[in-house]
Amino acid sequence: MRSLDLARSVCERFHPGLLKELDQIPYTDRERPGSPVIDLFRIHGGVGLLIPEEYGGHGADALDALRVQLALGAVSPSLVAAVSMHHFTVAMLYSLAVKAGRLTDEQTALLRRIVPDQQVVASGWAEGRTAQNILKPAVTARPVRDGFLLTGAKKPCSLSRSMSLLTASVAIHGDDGEPELALALVPADAPGLTVHPYWGNDLLAGAESDEVRLEDVFVPAGMVVRAGADDPHRLDDLQSAGFVWFEMLISAGYAGGALALVEQVLERERGSVAERASLAVDMETAVALLEGVARATGPEPGDEESVARVLVARYAVQNALPDIASRALELLGGLDFIRGSGPAQAAAALRALAFHPPSRTAAAEPLLRWFDGGQLVLA
Repeated sequence: MRSLDLARSVCERFHPGLLKELDQIPYTDRERPGSPVIDLFRIHGGVGLLIPEEYGGHGADALDALRVQLALGAVSPSLVAAVSMHHFTVAMLYSLAVKAGRLTDEQTALLRRIVPDQQVVASGWAEGRTAQNILKPAVTARPVRDGFLLTGAKKPCSLSRSMSLLTASVAIHGDDGEPELALALVPADAPGLTVHPYWGNDLLAGAESDEVRLEDVFVPAGMVVRAGADDPHRLDDLQSAGFVWFEMLISAGYAGGALALVEQVLERERGSVAERASLAVDMETAVALLEGVARATGPEPGDEESVARVLVARYAVQNALPDIASRALELLGGLDFIRGSGPAQAAAALRALAFHPPSRTAAAEPLLRWFDGGQLVLA
């Protein structure tokens, strides 16, 4: 399929050999707990896709990143779900880094090690929440001498067993009782940080989405990014930018899974010409919608229009994918269903797009206000 072929060529350009190695692993092994897919992602330079070139990364733009996600989603829903968390997190971190004075020398030195050491970064942000003061961290930071003690949990937390670094949004409670939003950079081997089983579904089990607990984890003051009086909204703005990256990349990942099913239908010439063409048109419509969002996405897509645009695309794709996958499975036929569980598992996995916050119900009223000319405020 032309769009998937293009996505594969882009992925090969950034991560030579990755798709070939993934394809050599049986589908069920890619998706099981303990799957090797995240290690292969690291080995093939996956962590640097959105990291600027001056920090050793590829500095991919939004459209190329989206196409890489389409290609990875076609072979492993678990992998693409996991690495979406890494990518949107580093996109935020390096947005801070490339601005003079935004990070300390200590923080910048840490970021310079991510690509050379192929470190995977997990996200302890309250996924799917954006706009001013909406993000409510599940982790609190208690000031102590020379730093903070972090307490709380993130569940589920993708990449929990492969991560080198956890980025956690934290609430620092000052003397006035008002929480201050901050970002803590926590090494995975920090005393008090533990990982516990949480994910109980066979689908997406390779994403390592378990529980990360923080029990009085000490983080030096130099590893906590605070807004600062000179720019009190900078972390809010970064949340919005990260939100746009996440919604775009995760939607592309699940769309890649559907693309692979449609491609099988076309290659095997299953069903009538009209049925195949109809299926392909619906799939290409979803891909084109996501590509349109990517083309309109700037380096810091944190404005309300960007958030609204990506939400519209995400929900439209979310609506389309289950029907596309169901029709593809029907056209592939009963013998294909009997001979292997891969296509059926892939079709079931893409339904998980609906479970990433914000839910369609939660976003309905904010979007209606936005469509009517008001502000977009997600709760």
